Amino acid sequence: MSLRSQLSEILAEILPANPRQSIKGTELIRLLRMKLDGDYSDASLRYHFSVMSCDPTSPIAKVEKGQGYYKRGASMPALSGAQQLVSLGQGRLEGLDNHSAIDQALLRLAKFRAVVRKYAETRSNFTFEFRESLDTKSPLGNLWKFPEMVLVDWEHGTFEDDGLELDPAHLALKQTLGLPPYRLSSIRMRVETNYDCFREDLFQTMSSSLWANEGILYLAGSIDDESLGDQVRALATELGIGVVSFGLSLQEIDNLPHPDRIENAMDRETEALMGMLRIEKLNPPKRRSHCGWEALQALRIDHPEMNQLLAWLGGSLESGKVRPFQPGKPAS
Repeated sequence: MSLRSQLSEILAEILPANPRQSIKGTELIRLLRMKLDGDYSDASLRYHFSVMSCDPTSPIAKVEKGQGYYKRGASMPALSGAQQLVSLGQGRLEGLDNHSAIDQALLRLAKFRAVVRKYAETRSNFTFEFRESLDTKSPLGNLWKFPEMVLVDWEHGTFEDDGLELDPAHLALKQTLGLPPYRLSSIRMRVETNYDCFREDLFQTMSSSLWANEGILYLAGSIDDESLGDQVRALATELGIGVVSFGLSLQEIDNLPHPDRIENAMDRETEALMGMLRIEKLNPPKRRSHCGWEALQALRIDHPEMNQLLAWLGGSLESGKVRPFQPGKPAS
């Protein structure tokens, strides 16, 4: 196995996810030598650290200001990022004709996704993100089947250090009444919308939420154009789709820390971040009491990621405890 292949496997295991707990190069080399197959010089290892930390598909990332390394967060799903670029470029493609503009647009979306995860956490919602279904090998049609994220609201339970302890009495009552034990909100995310793409954004939000209890379009920014806002609300009402603005300007998004820092924000930092948000519910979603079983069944047949979601939900019910979803780990 090549050195890079070995590093990709080992670094994914030993690097901390939190940039604050980053490991300096010297210590990282010491840890690697315990697991590496082969005798490589320090210079060769440091060279690979530098090259791999610039590769968004590798597991190693370098702290913005400093010498330490940490585990890179999950990359942006390709289809979601590509559509964001197309949406932003409608009518002004000249603004996205260079790598720096593309990188900036994708970083803004990645930061917004991290903000949404933190926002869900503060509301005691669990999150599941569709990634395999929106990767580079997936058909474009998957954008109409899968949202970027699902919010799961269990409504009742007691939070402990390792998860949410479900309330058996509440679950039994819901079962007696024939109600689902949780609510699934299908979330589509955009940094901003405009006259050229808002219809596609809303129709896609509706289409990708047919199996959930509700569909909501999250916008990072506000809609300052009154006419555009009226048209968005009118179509959203017709489609039964919720629209929520987080009130973040592009400059405010650019000033936010790296997505990995947002992910690992401490309580005080999270509180400050939430204080920046100016949440505006432009249109409420039309909530369905039950999930769309036929739509769910159709997706589970050909899409393993939907089965991962259902296995996680089912395993949580069976164990009586909900833990954050961990890709690749059994649901229990």
